[in-house]
Amino acid sequence: MNARTLLAGVAGGVVLFVWGAVSHMLLDLGSVGVKVMANEDAVLTVMRENIPAPGFYLYPGEGMESGSPTPEQAQRWEAKYRQGPTGILVYQPQGRTPFDPSMFLIELGSNIGAALVAAFLLGAATSLTGFGARVLAVTVLGLFSWLDISVSYWNWYGFPTDYSLGLLLQGVIGWALVGAVLALIIKPRAA
Repeated sequence: MNARTLLAGVAGGVVLFVWGAVSHMLLDLGSVGVKVMANEDAVLTVMRENIPAPGFYLYPGEGMESGSPTPEQAQRWEAKYRQGPTGILVYQPQGRTPFDPSMFLIELGSNIGAALVAAFLLGAATSLTGFGARVLAVTVLGLFSWLDISVSYWNWYGFPTDYSLGLLLQGVIGWALVGAVLALIIKPRAA
């Protein structure tokens, strides 16, 4: 990886990080479709009493931890699934510091890592000579990640449609901005 690609990746990652802050804190795209539970305190009390370990929980979940439920477990699971409720729970029984600085550093690091991948790909795409084509190529990476991850979460785990569409806007706009930065820094090779 040459210095120009490295510079583009770091700059693109910082732009993506700043866009994430803007899209969440100013435009509120990160909260689209998010709801608050009724009787939250009562639900949290029951959770504290019944779920001691942190983890990623599916419900209904009978037989899911082994990956291969018995036929009886599968039948009970299907009946519970049809009856509802269904969902996922990412759970931390012990509290955490909200907006801990380490979370921002991890986010920035992952944004820079993703932009470095995009910069590498853009640098290798020798047929993309126009600025717009280079921006579009990177923008498509935002669409790619949404199709691969967010649509799957919407489909399999029931993530709300409006939340999923908010993620689409965040990803495509964010990667278009990164694409513009990368296209400015990574110039096409002379023929």
